[in-house]
Amino acid sequence: MLLLLLLLQLLLLLLLLLQLLILLLLLLLLLLLLLLLLLLLQLLNCCFCCCCYCCCCYFFCCCYCCCCCSCCCFCYCCY
Repeated sequence: MLLLLLLLQLLLLLLLLLQLLILLLLLLLLLLLLLLLLLLLQLLNCCFCCCCYCCCCYFFCCCYCCCCCSCCCFCYCCY
């Protein structure tokens, strides 16, 4: 009888742990969906572009890269 009660308690504890694990996974999924939504909103508001330019004068070269949140990205090269 005591063994049966012990097994029942163990089973209840396992069920509780399983519920906690499911809750944790649901919270993680919700956080992931929220991050995905934020990324999607940022992409909708932003036409992201990167551009690089290199200028060379004799043996000296200077390269400049810029990334911007605009469809028209203006980068100026250093001289």
